[in-house]
Amino acid sequence: MLSPKTIATIKSTVLVLEIHGTDITKRFYNMLFTNHPELLNIFNHANQKQGKQQQALANAVYAAAKNIDQLEAILPVVKQVAHKHRSLGVQPEHYPIVGEYLLKAIKDVLKDDATEEILQAWEEAYGIIANVFIEVEEEMYQDAAKQPGGWEQERIFVVDRKEQESDVITSFYLKPLDGKPIASFKSGQYISVKVSIPGDQYTHIRQYSLSDVPGKPYYRISVKKEANTAKPDGIVSNYLHDHIGVNDQLTVTAPAGDFYLEKSTAPIVLLSGGVGITPLLSMLKSSALQHRKTTFIHAALNGNVHAFHHEVVSLEHPSLDYFVCYEAPTKNDADKKNYDKEGFITSDWLKEILSLDAETQYYFCGPLPFMKAIKVALTNLGVDEKNMHFEFFGPAVALEPAMS
Repeated sequence: MLSPKTIATIKSTVLVLEIHGTDITKRFYNMLFTNHPELLNIFNHANQKQGKQQQALANAVYAAAKNIDQLEAILPVVKQVAHKHRSLGVQPEHYPIVGEYLLKAIKDVLKDDATEEILQAWEEAYGIIANVFIEVEEEMYQDAAKQPGGWEQERIFVVDRKEQESDVITSFYLKPLDGKPIASFKSGQYISVKVSIPGDQYTHIRQYSLSDVPGKPYYRISVKKEANTAKPDGIVSNYLHDHIGVNDQLTVTAPAGDFYLEKSTAPIVLLSGGVGITPLLSMLKSSALQHRKTTFIHAALNGNVHAFHHEVVSLEHPSLDYFVCYEAPTKNDADKKNYDKEGFITSDWLKEILSLDAETQYYFCGPLPFMKAIKVALTNLGVDEKNMHFEFFGPAVALEPAMS
């Protein structure tokens, strides 16, 4: 329990963190990896190069300071991050290392403004926050291991099938090498895949949503190949496309994630953009089994890159409304009339096709611009934020700037 004095000291740094937060986290990661390069086997190198992880951590530190007197307010964020940590194999012994360099980074960036009182307050606060993470993650490790077919750390899987779903998306059907049962999961969750790419000093770990329903003897991940091979965020996905085939082995951690289809009888609206279809397809197929009223809206560039269209059309779903939006449909798309709207998803179009029931739950996933646009559109239509559920492919960032 933090003392009133410590809480007041932490809160006094909120404005400073808002201004210098990213500078602090950039300095933090630089020192962390210089002194502990082995942690590069855990952290996403692409997110580091693009500054995404630094910004996400800065947002988290700012939120912790702002809510230091009511940490329960950030518990949803803690659980979201803890799911990712569990899938990456983060251990309790990593937390003191992180704390050490976070405090050093605060001191380096703020210089004389980082008084001994402020540093002591943050050391105390970090210790409490770290313990919350450790306890939550320990419970998650135990839950992952004790469920039927579960395991705690890593497990070797074999590619049983590899199927092209569109010009850019390929599915990998993974079965465990040991032939034993695999853990179930909640529709919308992901697995982490660890790969060692020849020529790279450190391993890479990426999260891929499970695109089929639970209860199968395999896990299916559906991976987009990035056209711009210079982009660091495509290195693992492109490696899977180009170098991993049937009978090849992959190291996998148990399903994780806090973005999943909630148990309910309420109607659902699923909105996906591009490869963001993967977690929502699993939700869609689960909703069919539940005979749940569902509206599925998918946005893609055109039919050539639209994955799983035939799988959705052939789905036996008694209460499904399915809509397709192509940004730039091809002549073949126009001839086949296989889409409902050209351009982008808008508030006006959603108002035309949705009933906007107050109980309806909205799930959406896709590229960041898509996510921001959907958040704005739903907000403009009066959808309550508590009825919106979304997933980021990468570190969580704020969608609110699009609201201005």
